[in-house]
Amino acid sequence: MNEVPRILTAIERGEPRAAEKLLPLVYDELRRLAAGMLAREKTGQTLQPTALVHEAYLRLVGDQPGPEKSWGSRRHFYGAAAQAMRRILIDRARRRRRVKRGGDRRRVQIDLDAILVNPPDDDLLALDEALEALAREDPEGAELVRLRAFAGLTLAEAAEVMGIGRRTADTYWAYARAWLCDALSEGE
Repeated sequence: MNEVPRILTAIERGEPRAAEKLLPLVYDELRRLAAGMLAREKTGQTLQPTALVHEAYLRLVGDQPGPEKSWGSRRHFYGAAAQAMRRILIDRARRRRRVKRGGDRRRVQIDLDAILVNPPDDDLLALDEALEALAREDPEGAELVRLRAFAGLTLAEAAEVMGIGRRTADTYWAYARAWLCDALSEGE
């Protein structure tokens, strides 16, 4: 660890290959720092501590010397590393929240089975409108939904009435169900 300040000074001066010597000396501490930061992140985070360390290290050291690469001490370097990791995590969170990536949408759970079994009047009207739209895109799927929703048939019974196999009915049902859930959630 006595070498870290000397290497930091060499990086500030732009000495070639100085950055290569620094990473092995500080890697374990940076990885612990990254793991701690990621542990506080929301579950489902896909960034690994190793990737965060490498990205932060590249931001800190990079390939160009300059005033932003001036660290007076080990402590200052680790503070800058923590700041770089924080910025990376914030940038990732901002990208995920952008409208382009669906950041303006909320997940809505629609119980299509409940709507099909005992629909309230408002849901029945919405279902009918959605079924009309589905029929223009997937007539077989819409017919299968009609048989299940309005005739009360099981999937196997509806498949038999339509003259299709059970697997085909499963495929139609899966698509129609997803399509209707999407269409009905847009109205919320």
